[in-house]
Amino acid sequence: MSWSLQFVQLLNGIQLGLLLFLLGAGLTLVLGIMNFVNLTHGSLYMVGAYFAASLYNWSGSFLVVLAAVPATLVFGMLLERICLITLYRRDHLDQVLATFGLILFLDELVRAIWGPAPQFMVVPPMLSGTIGLFGIPYPAYRFLIICVGLAVALAVYLIIHKTRVGMLIRAGANNRDMVGALGVNIGRLNSIVFGFGAALAGLAGVMAGPILAIQPGMGAPILILTLVVIVVGGIGSIQGAFYAALIIGVVDTVGRTALPLMLRQLIEPSLAQAAGPPIASMLIYILMAVVLAFRPQGLFPVRH
Repeated sequence: MSWSLQFVQLLNGIQLGLLLFLLGAGLTLVLGIMNFVNLTHGSLYMVGAYFAASLYNWSGSFLVVLAAVPATLVFGMLLERICLITLYRRDHLDQVLATFGLILFLDELVRAIWGPAPQFMVVPPMLSGTIGLFGIPYPAYRFLIICVGLAVALAVYLIIHKTRVGMLIRAGANNRDMVGALGVNIGRLNSIVFGFGAALAGLAGVMAGPILAIQPGMGAPILILTLVVIVVGGIGSIQGAFYAALIIGVVDTVGRTALPLMLRQLIEPSLAQAAGPPIASMLIYILMAVVLAFRPQGLFPVRH
């Protein structure tokens, strides 16, 4: 495999990792602070993508599409207030069953509103070409996703570590009961955290819209990868979500390209062709199993 292909696949892995971070940051806070298993997080990503597609088809402007982010925030907070607030004091099995039911409901809801056919967005003309990175062409829009992901990661870091709200979020992740005993409105904090996570999921849906088919059920595969990210990184840890997302993105993307080629050097080409893709798709789950076996708190857990 040539150097240029390796470099492109590395960038694709970073791009996937930063999309996973947008989802993982919100989900790990919901789990860490609210102790709530929210399987609908992938559905918020799907809803954000549908909002973006509708705004794009209506306006034709990619700037207007950004309104899908606050729209997803409002949708997420309404979902939390109407459907999820009664589940906070229930056990995790009830939360899993209820939120799984909501996944099915939201999939059917978007199918009823937008239809079963996939929706598509077009990459903005000014970003439809390529840029040169070390003399290697790379799609400009995918590079934009990397830049936006890094900018959001920096903004999330500053919010979590440099603001009062961030201080409460970090304190809630460490000791939720103590924060409540000090007079903090836990219900309001929960709503802020959930809305924050919904906005990040919506942003991920907006950014992924031009490079993926937007269709019912698209939240389920990304949710599985996001759960792997927060397990590997450490539940409740924003830093863990960032580093684990990059690791998972690179391992998944580069592994799917490099592993089949490596197997061809060791076994028969026909057998390598048949076994390579399935084994490559298992790499991130093997990584998660190893982390759980030797460091069950995650690679970058919350510091108490």
